[in-house]
Amino acid sequence: MSLDRRHVNQLLATLPLLGTPALAQRRKDTLVLAMVLEPPSLDPTTGASAAIGEIIHYNIFEGLTKIAQDGSVVPLLAERWTFTPDGKTCTFFLKRGVLFSDGQPFDAQVVKFSVDRARAPDSTNKARKAVFDNIGSVQVADAHTVSLVLKVPDALLPFRLGENTAVMLHPATAAQAGTQPVGTGPFRLESWNKGSAVTLVKSANHRHAAQVALRRATFRFINDPAAQVAALLAGDVDAMPRFGAPQALRQFRSNPRFVVETGVTSGKGILAINQRKPPLNDLRVRRALAHAIDRQAFIDGALEGLARPIGSHFAPTDQGYLDLTSQTPYDPARARALLKEAGITGPLNLTLTLPPPQYARTGGEIIAAQLAKVGVNAKIENVEWAAWLGGAFKGNFDLTLILHVEPLDYVRAYTDPNYYFGYDSARFRSLVAELGGTSNPAERQRLWQDIQRQLALDAVNVFIWNPSQVAVYRKGLRGLWSSSPVFANDLAAVSWATPQ
Repeated sequence: MSLDRRHVNQLLATLPLLGTPALAQRRKDTLVLAMVLEPPSLDPTTGASAAIGEIIHYNIFEGLTKIAQDGSVVPLLAERWTFTPDGKTCTFFLKRGVLFSDGQPFDAQVVKFSVDRARAPDSTNKARKAVFDNIGSVQVADAHTVSLVLKVPDALLPFRLGENTAVMLHPATAAQAGTQPVGTGPFRLESWNKGSAVTLVKSANHRHAAQVALRRATFRFINDPAAQVAALLAGDVDAMPRFGAPQALRQFRSNPRFVVETGVTSGKGILAINQRKPPLNDLRVRRALAHAIDRQAFIDGALEGLARPIGSHFAPTDQGYLDLTSQTPYDPARARALLKEAGITGPLNLTLTLPPPQYARTGGEIIAAQLAKVGVNAKIENVEWAAWLGGAFKGNFDLTLILHVEPLDYVRAYTDPNYYFGYDSARFRSLVAELGGTSNPAERQRLWQDIQRQLALDAVNVFIWNPSQVAVYRKGLRGLWSSSPVFANDLAAVSWATPQ
């Protein structure tokens, strides 16, 4: 169901007082958050869904470092770290007294287990190529000192170790992390009601348990925009950190019961193109698709203007960002000419597969209409999230509209020819390898820009938008992230200002 202003006004007219009972009953140490998608697993090291990190990152699982809301890297399980002068060895000095939620100790052997598992030849860690293949060995000096010996220097290692692919896993339960995660974080899993909600409760064994204000936090899965609005108005949920109904924001901004905050993200919204399928393997066709898309019209129509146009797989928050939107400006005439040059004289019939989020369902209609103007008939196929992961993400699609949220994920997405859209460029891989081998800041800046230019030149996908983060929450809630350098909800810092 799509949400327009008529639906919003109807909800506001019929639900003005529904929040009262739920608000009166809510305890000051509990929280209910809404999110769009249900994760397929709770193991962030193997699962592709950003929804995993929204629930477990920093709450159940922790890493050696943490990426703070402002994008800086700060200590987490490590209290500090040092690099050798050649940049090839990074030594971490671990915090003492850290326990898993089951009471087992965290120490350097846990780090060795987690890193060795991630870099093993049969590893399913999704950051193996980007991060862990570069780790030659893990050396334990004592229970609280561990060194990662790199094959080539990597100045971004502390940042990478703050991502959810680098969380520390319990050696005895790592195999069950997808359904029964056990971590060192401030919360533990209480229940997962499939199709409905995940509930976390405070871990009594956390080192700062006394400072954690929330006793229980529930994540409810609501992918229908109208239902998101209704749940907030009725008081059934307290907050939606990544609000999925931008058309309703004006009403929430004018409602004294709510706070609306807008921040930045590392997301990259793309029209992904399956390069294994002709004629999409023709560069001229892919460039035609890029010229057919009016980025700003998409942003205004699908996102209420709450995004920035992008021209490559980098977000404005990423290091080395370069605005390349001018490389493929909106130019329908050029798009038609490129299709003709590629030998396509009649309508080009393609399927546009759309996952559940509102940006896809609403935005897909806009994309299809824009493509139709240049002779591309995009038949819309709406699928649920599990079907998208099992279909489009496995390479079974023509076009799909999707948001990539992980920072600097170009390594995994574009160096692996088996990734879902099938980009295979030796030139691109050589640029990434060169970047990994240098620690010179100026050289890294040049290579980051060359990497972006190569993706734009090859028109790998149609790079469209970098979304703003919009959080809607009840007045009195404090500490919720308003920006997402990584997709996470750091609940240890969340509290209510007054009794609820």
